[in-house]
Amino acid sequence: MTRFGRLLRVDLSSQRIREEEIPSGWVEDFIGGSALAARMLWERLHPKVDSLGPENPLLFLTGPLTGTAGPAVGRFTVCARSPATGLWGESNCGGFWGPELRFAGYDALWIEGRAPEPVYLWIHDGRVEIRPAAHLWGRDPYAVQAAIRQEVGDPLARVAAIGVAGENQVPFALILCDHGRVAGRTGMGAVMGSKNLKAIAVRGNQPLPLARPEEFGALRSQANRALREDNLTRVFRETGTAGAAEYFELLGSMPKRYYGQGAWEGASKVSGAAMAETILSGVSACHACVIACGRVVTIPEGPYARTKAKGPEYETIAAFGSNLLNDDLALITHLGDLCDRYGLDSISMGNVLGLAYLLFERGVLTERDTGGLALRWGDARPAEILIAQTARREGFGALLAQGARGLARAFGAEDLAVEVKGLEVPYHDPRGVAGMALSYATSPRGACHNQSDFFMVELGQSDEELGIPYLDRHQCEGKARYVAIHQNWRTVCNSLVLCYFAHVAPSTALALLNAAMGWDWDLGRMLEVGERAWQLKRALNHRLGATRVDDRLPKRLLEPLGEGGAAGFVPDLEVMLREYYEVRGWDPETGRPKPETLRRLGLAFAADDLERSP
Repeated sequence: MTRFGRLLRVDLSSQRIREEEIPSGWVEDFIGGSALAARMLWERLHPKVDSLGPENPLLFLTGPLTGTAGPAVGRFTVCARSPATGLWGESNCGGFWGPELRFAGYDALWIEGRAPEPVYLWIHDGRVEIRPAAHLWGRDPYAVQAAIRQEVGDPLARVAAIGVAGENQVPFALILCDHGRVAGRTGMGAVMGSKNLKAIAVRGNQPLPLARPEEFGALRSQANRALREDNLTRVFRETGTAGAAEYFELLGSMPKRYYGQGAWEGASKVSGAAMAETILSGVSACHACVIACGRVVTIPEGPYARTKAKGPEYETIAAFGSNLLNDDLALITHLGDLCDRYGLDSISMGNVLGLAYLLFERGVLTERDTGGLALRWGDARPAEILIAQTARREGFGALLAQGARGLARAFGAEDLAVEVKGLEVPYHDPRGVAGMALSYATSPRGACHNQSDFFMVELGQSDEELGIPYLDRHQCEGKARYVAIHQNWRTVCNSLVLCYFAHVAPSTALALLNAAMGWDWDLGRMLEVGERAWQLKRALNHRLGATRVDDRLPKRLLEPLGEGGAAGFVPDLEVMLREYYEVRGWDPETGRPKPETLRRLGLAFAADDLERSP
């Protein structure tokens, strides 16, 4: 029996459905998740492929640990050419949908074409149906989940759905499942909407094939016990991902006033601790996860009253809190919920709003542009209207829907947009944690903290197994080598698929992988998978038009702040890039992986392709 690699392929144009096996050699070279997706999509992603066209494949991929009840492995990835960047797009999501896809009999789902009318997929125990979804068009993802469960007659069906933003192909539209778990970044919801695909429902009862089940069970129990007692787990369980908000603010890594202010007293009012003391009413967890970092909140009264709603995570708190100088936790919760219901990535939405506020402050925008809205720091109430307009592409929202780069370009203010390769920068300022400068500049999907959350290393999470020591957060020279190692490791996590919040030792992940797949790998071979996938994504981006000049930071992040924990410091990106290119084996002039680098990793096909291109 195949341990991992069962692929379901659906062509929405022809309604052809077929099952395939992913080549076993590809699985051995890339494991699963976004790493394997890069290999599977290599032949299909060319410059002429329209990211919102029927020819752009949308690939949902799990990993060989997904659904095994191992430590925090309830995740899946979604990959395609990104409508936000035109480059490699991937997004990572938790909840229960990924495990359920495996229980339904499949490890991967490949969707291509475009349905003539809105549809949803119903996948259950090896059977697949394409069902009409016109009656679901325009409804929010939470309502769609409930409606589809009722239609299919199974209250335990797991549903991944898009909102109005995905239907309208906003380039930072998300896919949502379960209690607000999202594949948020790079616009995978827009790709789904471009295919007239409203949702994908999955349900199954098939066992997962493990090579050495008794060994795996013992390892899994041991790993979960250790994870439950880990200090980071306790912090995430008690205060959620926003637990470190005050510390981030102290260090100058929590952006304020659209990355233009160094200190802000309001951080204590919107932190995870503040949430726990005021509106927290419960926690939520992904499949078989002992961490339970998800927040459930109750706001008993006021304009944003709600019961047992999803609480905001750190990125959302920063997006609609410190970024806009808004210390109203109830309003932040409301705006985050609106993003989920309309189907918008809160990181990008908050970034674009911050840019709009900055342009308004500088007089570049006026109330005439915003439809009568005054955008003033500290008042985030206009964001409620603008989020809705963005999702619908109406009024001023039609400009916001173009993303930070598009909005800035429309007003001749490109230098003010805080984005890399077209993807809005998340909320870990590299002036506070310098390693993130390199993470943002070299990430294959644009500015991203999920290709390497190196700020955790700079806050003290060294790793002896990986050979990553503690590094001063403002160190620049000599850091590139360790950032590359960390990126390789996180790429492995994204292939397993292992949650970043799970402080699991690489040796533990290796033991679980070997027991699941029947392999006898060492740590070096597993980490080589991360390097191989990183290099392949880099090669793919160069084929899609990326160049050396795209490895940059926005101008606003290269201006020193006058106060706070990062006062006066700017990361020396050029020094870091020079070291990094040498470590990675990239051409310093073009930024391309050298042919010998690709061939060393078994990527001769990519080397040949790049050598043929100009």
